[in-house]
Amino acid sequence: MESDGVRTAPEDTVASAAAAMDRAGGSRWRITGNPLRHGVSDVTVYTIGSGGVAARGILEEAEWISGPEVLVAGVYTGDGPEQELLAAPGWTRIETTSPLPATERFLDLSDGVLYRSDAAREFRSLRFACAERPGVLAMRIEVAGNRLAAAQPLLVTDTGQTTSVTDLPPVTSLPGDVETHCVRVESESGGAVVVAAAQRRTQHGGLDRIAVYVGDDAGRTAAERARSALARAWDRGIDRLLADHRASWARRWSIVGIDLPGDPETELAVRFALFQLWSNAGMHGESAVGARGISGSGYRGHVFWDADAFVLPAMVSIDPEAAEAMVAYRLRRLEPARQRAREQGCGGARFPWESAADGVDVTPRTGFLGGAPVPILTGTREEHITADVAWGADHYAEWTGRTDYLRTTARDLVVETARYWAARVRIDARGRAHLDQMIGPDEYHESVDDNAFTNVMARWNLRRAARLHPENPGEEREFTAWRDLAERLVDQLGPDGRYEQFNGYFGLEPLLAAELGHPTVAADVLLGQARVAGSQLIKQPDVLMLHHLVPEEVAPGSLIPNLDYYAPRTVHGSSLSPAVMAALLARAGRADAALPMLGPALRLDLDDRSGNTASGLHLATMGGVWQAMLAGFAGVRVHGGVLSIRPVLPERWPGLGLAFRCLGRCVRVDITRAGVALRVDGPLTVAVGNRPARSVSGESWWPANEEGKS
Repeated sequence: MESDGVRTAPEDTVASAAAAMDRAGGSRWRITGNPLRHGVSDVTVYTIGSGGVAARGILEEAEWISGPEVLVAGVYTGDGPEQELLAAPGWTRIETTSPLPATERFLDLSDGVLYRSDAAREFRSLRFACAERPGVLAMRIEVAGNRLAAAQPLLVTDTGQTTSVTDLPPVTSLPGDVETHCVRVESESGGAVVVAAAQRRTQHGGLDRIAVYVGDDAGRTAAERARSALARAWDRGIDRLLADHRASWARRWSIVGIDLPGDPETELAVRFALFQLWSNAGMHGESAVGARGISGSGYRGHVFWDADAFVLPAMVSIDPEAAEAMVAYRLRRLEPARQRAREQGCGGARFPWESAADGVDVTPRTGFLGGAPVPILTGTREEHITADVAWGADHYAEWTGRTDYLRTTARDLVVETARYWAARVRIDARGRAHLDQMIGPDEYHESVDDNAFTNVMARWNLRRAARLHPENPGEEREFTAWRDLAERLVDQLGPDGRYEQFNGYFGLEPLLAAELGHPTVAADVLLGQARVAGSQLIKQPDVLMLHHLVPEEVAPGSLIPNLDYYAPRTVHGSSLSPAVMAALLARAGRADAALPMLGPALRLDLDDRSGNTASGLHLATMGGVWQAMLAGFAGVRVHGGVLSIRPVLPERWPGLGLAFRCLGRCVRVDITRAGVALRVDGPLTVAVGNRPARSVSGESWWPANEEGKS
């Protein structure tokens, strides 16, 4: 993807902040202040991160902040539902001898740098999280008039967490004029972060500072790793680190990105989503991706189904290794899932609704709704996450073309989750299988029987596991029983192609979302929990999520009748909802109707529409936005080693260009009314529209047919 001249030369550092403000075309890559967004939310929006470490956009001279400044993925403190991400020491704070002038900030998505400057250039700063050096953060500041006072390179603030803070020996291999500080912060539960920082005054009254963050759960080797990484980064220097960083972002945007010249606002918002997905979920090895990523303390950093169903499908097309790391998080917590199943008298493995460090359930048992205390039942009854985890592993294997992955690495996960469903079902006198007392994605209706989403996902799980090659005669008998059980699971499909959301749903009060007067509303707060539970109002797509996740598992042609029925009843009380609805509307050929649904998802954090962006970015929404573009408007799907493309464009979009990764290839798709231009960097089997699949390499052109569709 082109960057429209926003990029600056490597030798330009802080000076590029002011220059970039005047550069034509820069607005297509720049996230700036927003009057719709409170300043406290800017701290979150301006988050930068790399490789499992993210730093929020704290002002350098800030005397007080709300929430953590730096978070490290997978490092927790506390126990049970109170378990939360450990707040790491801050690294950006400075002191000045007089107040700073009014400044402006912008996040340049093209080179991954946060800039700040005033009109007279009395104060200028830049900071970035080194894209090619996980955990390394760098900052340069210039202050006119020698107003920069002494400042500690690290700041340990009181976050209210029970931690021990240990000063470590400084890095002695750096030049004598470089000040260093090393700290280890450890929680009472054993999670720890080591930070090593160095700084030096520059000739023009400024400051260069580099900090390295290393998570350490199992030992004390992190200190040496942090010091070594700091020494290497300091030797490289801010200028060359910045040049390397910009080159890395240039490579990223050349492989994954969007061009939407007919809608620059949407283009920018999608780029922001991609940037923050990279920043918050780009960790390799193992990655615990919470609902707010590592951009804030919302939901305490707990991992939900959001990670498997929303973030992972986006990351596998952006950074497949990061998606594999998300599956690794689940794989390494399979034993606690087995234990959870045993505790309720079932075989197999049941994954928790909320997970943190060790994979046990950390879902709170009580909460508040409209100020009144209410029980939280998701931890005991929202069980579809078990199938969602298996689906995530399968989706990773499908998109990467790693046909052996489920036969080897993820085999136990898929088999054990299927084994759980086989033990969990109830068989009635007629031989039909049921799942009782469940909560589906629509959490307005609790403890229902035969929730269509849960039942069909469980059926998919059973069938997917049974497709594996049995390892012994006992497993062969088990797989045969699973195939039979899958056929007998009640899926709530009616003769008209509609799936009843759960047993008895069609008999509830037929309220519609339009009667509430707003397209996105928390109906349970507005009408009360009991009224909503007795109505057909839906918090977020439930039946429709099946058509999004497992379209091959639902009846052919059932998308449109279910869209027509459930869309008017969906109030989008969850931030997960609008992007999925946009994707499904586009897939149904209703691209113009999809845009009003896409808008709230695009602007959720940029405008702080929910009023809680300060506690962290809505990472699953960002994953949903990318899925809406890729799977919705571009109609991209990968199945059986074939990339299929069925695009549909809204009237106001003359064209759409998307770059992404799949099946081990880098792919570029340019969609216009005339047809589809495709560019791949190696042989790939592709099917566009209704045409038969064929192998292509390099550039190819697929003209629109006589109906005007590709």
